[in-house]
Amino acid sequence: MRFVIVGYGRVGSRTARILSEEGHEVVIVDNDHDRIDRAADEGFETIHGDGSDEAVLTDAGIATADAIGAFTPNLNANFAACMVGNHHGCRTALRIDEDYREDIYEQYADEVDEIIYPERLGAAGAKTAMLGGDFNVVTDLAATLQLTVLKIPDESAAIGKRMSELDLPESARIYAHGRARESLTIPLPGTELEAGDEVAVVTETSSADEVRAALQ
Repeated sequence: MRFVIVGYGRVGSRTARILSEEGHEVVIVDNDHDRIDRAADEGFETIHGDGSDEAVLTDAGIATADAIGAFTPNLNANFAACMVGNHHGCRTALRIDEDYREDIYEQYADEVDEIIYPERLGAAGAKTAMLGGDFNVVTDLAATLQLTVLKIPDESAAIGKRMSELDLPESARIYAHGRARESLTIPLPGTELEAGDEVAVVTETSSADEVRAALQ
């Protein structure tokens, strides 16, 4: 698959490395020369320019991309990039920082496929650590990790099991859980899985199939 990433900061660079490690084609767009040079040194195709500019994204190959991730600190630039992606039929992921009000979030949520809160993921890990139980914090999303959301089907052997009883690979951690048609929240170790639940899992890419087998 082909991905365009706007913004090669902390979030964008890590996302790009993960996608590249999984064999995908990644193009980096950034208006900072130093970041573009760093991305090029790491082997990525790069385009220097404003990621909110459709002409720049056209040069990056947005017309043939499967998805665009807009991960700069500038929400307006991110949103503009995603709207260009929508126009070209791409899946869109928008970064939004935690200090924006809920009504700002709602303003953008219906226009993109996914909204990413970098601070919220870190806070979720910290809260999980303080709750104790069998959970550990994933402190750094390394290139060998992937994050996925799975739905628990009716026939899953995991139904009725507590979170602490799930037989998952050592590298896998469930960081969020939600009942059918409910928002995902941080689960307690004693939370029991039901059919139709959704769980968000961080795992090593090599263990992803094993995680799916255990939950689905």
